[in-house]
Amino acid sequence: MALRWIALQLAFVLLIAHQASGATFTGRITKISPDKSSITVTSTLQDDEKVFPVNGRDLKVIINRRSAKVSQLAVGDLISVFTTSSGQPTRIYRNDPNPASKPAGNNTPGNSEPTASGSTADAPWSQFLGPDRKNHSTSTGLLKQWPASGPELLWTARGLGEGYSSVSVADGKVFTMGTRADQEAIIALDLQTGSELWAIRNGSVFQDGQGNGPRSTPTWDNGTLYTLGAAGDLTCASDSGQLIWTINILDRFSASNIVWGISESPLIDGEKLICTPGGTNATMVALKKSDGSPIWQCRVPQNPKAGYASVTTANLRGRKQYVNFCHSGLFGVDAESGQALWGDNNAANDTANCSSAIEMGESIFYASGYGTGGALLDFSGNITKPKLVYKTEKMKNHHGGMVELNDYIYGANDNILTCINAQTGTPAWQERLSGNGKGAITFADGCLYFRSERGPMYLIKADPNQFEQLGMFEQPERSQKNAWARPVVADGKLFLRDQDILLCYKLTE
Repeated sequence: MALRWIALQLAFVLLIAHQASGATFTGRITKISPDKSSITVTSTLQDDEKVFPVNGRDLKVIINRRSAKVSQLAVGDLISVFTTSSGQPTRIYRNDPNPASKPAGNNTPGNSEPTASGSTADAPWSQFLGPDRKNHSTSTGLLKQWPASGPELLWTARGLGEGYSSVSVADGKVFTMGTRADQEAIIALDLQTGSELWAIRNGSVFQDGQGNGPRSTPTWDNGTLYTLGAAGDLTCASDSGQLIWTINILDRFSASNIVWGISESPLIDGEKLICTPGGTNATMVALKKSDGSPIWQCRVPQNPKAGYASVTTANLRGRKQYVNFCHSGLFGVDAESGQALWGDNNAANDTANCSSAIEMGESIFYASGYGTGGALLDFSGNITKPKLVYKTEKMKNHHGGMVELNDYIYGANDNILTCINAQTGTPAWQERLSGNGKGAITFADGCLYFRSERGPMYLIKADPNQFEQLGMFEQPERSQKNAWARPVVADGKLFLRDQDILLCYKLTE
């Protein structure tokens, strides 16, 4: 049994290697000939289809890592065909989604019943910054101390390509984005094993000296995925890998890309999809999630370009708003009408505004790097003219985000991990971590999970009274790029994306 497992694993390694050289064709079976002698496969990564003869004596079929027969293949199956240089298939691989997963149903987004929070109960981390975009995980019963080597590594997924995308976790799957065959791709993995379930094309690859590929994270909503690529390609697909619709928001709304590529993760709110093209008369837009058609377009004065942050929602004085950080500053938009309500640039810089804002009652805190810092805005007096409560240089947060908990805000102030009093901006503590304290943060079960951009992963008690480190480990197989993908804690696991690989750690006993 062990030898058979090793052989199958080797076969998959060879398959991945062949994919890189273009000798493997991945797609869905769209037709089987009446005499079962050939199949037609339509590519998931590019507009192409091929017909393969399947009556060869030497053809091997493997389904879920077990030997199978051609007769077990069906129209709609997602497969990879391994061919010779002449195009003759020698192996066909099919890897089914987790059998425990719910069927996707029809191709209408959002056809399952939501919970009160708007997403189903099996979505522990359905989007960037978590289910409600508060950067708080719902996982409990997690380890409060790590061994010197770190928590147990459950699996490592490889072959994800380039990019700084993090992950969303829902429906027994892990979703991320990367690059494949000179295309940007949406990738689904099995939550328990890390094995790839499917990959489909999202758009063209964004090229940049800081690192190629996508920057945003897929958004899952009741069996449907919404992804926004670094070149502006916005895609809706079922979580079983079927494309529903796609548009380019830069083309559609007369916008130009920003220096380091579109980085926003789309927000789903009811039937609306919210994103920020930064185009002419379309700083922010609400689209129908069913087909991508516009509901409203919001123009912020002077038509600023997009920033690198993602939209959050805020209920200020009973009025629901969408808040985001564009190139020139923070702004709020009426959720119903799309009317721009206010703007503020006290914590904005002219280079890159990256971290999402934090709502706290009738106030909003936001911050940026490049020597700027943070600001607290008070909306209790006037919904369209916020009052500046304070500015602070003690939270110059670049792109690693922040966590608010019980009126304290935690995050990297340049290279120093810092906790500030949210109401005053006064530091409660500051700690310069070994190596580089600049990094990304999230919260789960009383602890902060902080990932240094140089690679070390820290577990820290979320205590404003003192800094207390509970664990630290060095991520194995570190790439040469900075570790900018946000850490995610979901389903009792820690997920660390580093370019071509994704590592999954067990956080429970």
